[in-house]
Amino acid sequence: MASKQLPQDTLAEQLLELAIKFGAEAAEVYQSRSLSRPVFFEGNRLKQIETNQAEGTALRLWRNGCPGIAVAYGLVQPELMVERALALSQLNSPELMEVGSNFQPHYPDLGKDVPIEKLVEWGKHTIDLIRNVYPDAICNGDWECDVETTRLVNTKGLDCYYTDTTLSSYISAEWVRGDDFLSVSDGETKRGALQPEKVAAQILQRLAWAENKTAPPNGRVPILFTSKASDMLWETVQGALNGKRILEKASPWVERMGKQVISTALTLYQNPLAGPYSCPFDDEGTPTKPLIFVENGILQHFYCDRITSRKLGTSSTGNGFRPDLGSYPTSGLFNFLVQPGLATLPELITYMDNGLIVDQMLGGSGGISGDFSINVDLGYRVQNGQVIGRVKDTMVTGNIYSALKQLVKLGSDADWNGSCYTPSLIVEGLSVIGKIDYSPG
Repeated sequence: MASKQLPQDTLAEQLLELAIKFGAEAAEVYQSRSLSRPVFFEGNRLKQIETNQAEGTALRLWRNGCPGIAVAYGLVQPELMVERALALSQLNSPELMEVGSNFQPHYPDLGKDVPIEKLVEWGKHTIDLIRNVYPDAICNGDWECDVETTRLVNTKGLDCYYTDTTLSSYISAEWVRGDDFLSVSDGETKRGALQPEKVAAQILQRLAWAENKTAPPNGRVPILFTSKASDMLWETVQGALNGKRILEKASPWVERMGKQVISTALTLYQNPLAGPYSCPFDDEGTPTKPLIFVENGILQHFYCDRITSRKLGTSSTGNGFRPDLGSYPTSGLFNFLVQPGLATLPELITYMDNGLIVDQMLGGSGGISGDFSINVDLGYRVQNGQVIGRVKDTMVTGNIYSALKQLVKLGSDADWNGSCYTPSLIVEGLSVIGKIDYSPG
């Protein structure tokens, strides 16, 4: 496959050689090549099959200590690319070069390829499972196999690369009853194989809960964030753990190392070998490593890139990643895991006398402050441990840090939502604002 030929290309070596020839003290080349094959379903039917290829190259160099970067997509003219990077370096101030060296491993390929026919089969099977129970549902979605090869090589002896094959699915089921429109969506990202039965079962459960409509609770009530929705809470926490935010003194946890910051039931970590978002090295060539950020509620570590770690007086945690090809590496995460609890989702629900389930929302976290206000796109009222119906016109407000200190129960149903592996959980301390005069109709 084309994406796997990247390590044998000579473009990177040409760029490094030209950079040194034209006066750079050091240079690095970051290459990414991907081949994706998505299949699309619309209105319950297979609509389209695509094959998409992309290739990008980023050259970063230093001349007289000043950095310059140039990016190209597709075919590259090496001399022109080097000239652009050198020209940009003349506009920048000198900085300490952060370039890895003497690190030349070849990592085994991750995941395995599947044929388009299998993607189509998974898509049809998922839709059939849903429409066998709800024949009026209209399903749209896509199933995809993506193969990506990453290589990083520099003038200090570093040369590392790996190929990652991931499978993903996304499906939405739309259900119209009179003037009421409901859209339930779900999906998964895996290596090796997808699980149509699991995704379909999750969609069917939400549709069953939504058959009745009811008024939302009001005031401060326990809120159950499903594993699909709870990553909203962790976006803010990830920001608080960012070494760059610590350096800027923008994180509320600047002076909290070794102290309790959230519930003692919570342990948060990263794992280079876990799930479809495993990663052997960061975009600076530093090997990634297991790292516990918060253990039993106690703050243990921040994550950082080379420059941030040097300014903090520590060592890089292997978390230097590029937001895009044209950006410099900065502190970022490759995966983020929340250690699950013991309660199943049905058990979490029975634990609530009067509360709200949040499954889909409009809006997101309020940033590093933790203050947020979201509209509930898909939520359910719980009374006496039972789901009694879907709620509409409902908003949840509060502070994420305060809520995570008031954890009621942690689920065992952890799953990947993007690069965040999180279970469902019940928290207190948040306020629900609902339409008081709501009529089920």
